[in-house]
This record gives sequence, C-alpha cells and structure tokens, in this order.
Amino acid sequence: KKMAKVKPEGQSLLYRPHTGNVRIDDPTAVCLPNGLTRQIQSPYAQQWIHTPDQLVMLYEYMHFFRVIPIGAPNRPHAPDVEPTYMGDSLAWWDGDTLVIDTVGLKEWILDAYHPDDGSSRWHTDKMHVVERLTFRDATNVSYDVTIDDPAIFESTWTENWQAQLKPT
Repeated sequence: KKMAKVKPEGQSLLYRPHTGNVRIDDPTAVCLPNGLTRQIQSPYAQQWIHTPDQLVMLYEYMHFFRVIPIGAPNRPHAPDVEPTYMGDSLAWWDGDTLVIDTVGLKEWILDAYHPDDGSSRWHTDKMHVVERLTFRDATNVSYDVTIDDPAIFESTWTENWQAQLKPT
C-alpha cells in the first residue's frame, strides 16, 4: 500500500528540502542512527531472541538492538517516555500474531534520502508504529507495519513485507 494522503499542513513536516549538508539531509551517511522505520526496511541480517517475557532484536545494520517487553495486550506506554531513535516498544501475542506497538520516536528520517526530488522524508515525534508478524509456516512470516503520524498523514497506512528465516 502507498503512503496515506499527506495533510496540507503536513507537507513541510514530511518533505524537507536538501540543504547540501549531509548531516541534515541524511544523518545516517555520517553514522548517526537510522531510526526505527529505516531499520525495519534494512536488508541486512537480524537475530531475534524470544523469551516468555521479552523479545530482543539484534540488527546487523548499524548494530542496533531493541529489547521489548512481552505482556498483556493494549497496556499503556509510560506517560513520560523520552523520544529516542527506536522508541518505546511493547509486545503481546494476538493469537498467532506477534504485535509490537511503538511510540516515543524522536523526529527523524522516515524512510530514505530522495535525491530525485531534492528532499528527505521525515516523521514527527507524534508517529506511532504497530508491527504485526504472523508466521505462515516454520520459516516464513508476513510482516505488516502500520504507520500513524497524525501531524502529517490524514490516516494510518500499512506496508507489508514477507520475511524468511535463513538458518546459519
């Protein structure tokens, strides 16, 4: 699915004209963190360690990690979460689907550097991300990522990927 329609007042928040300074136009080019939404799209290896109480995600790209508590569905995030590159995540099982709910994301690059239109695409610190992973069999998973940034988009939108376990 394509991105949701951008609010008129959200245009300048989403599309940021290139300044010629790579630290601003694409901070990952100078080894600053890529943030959650770019990490999700990364084509590099990941290792997920699942225990009854938490999910630990180790990313090869930029050596990021997430430690996500697993518990009851729809419990609230802490009210005083300080925004970070990877946000504050909570997870729970909904039948055979693992749901990961993330808020507290620092305003950052949404997906990638766009040299073709002279801009970068960003999200605000209001963004809310919900990941849903449903295993289709022992090695294949459907991975849906729903984005809600009410400062930019008129509605939520979902991207879908298929992932496959590649045992070493």
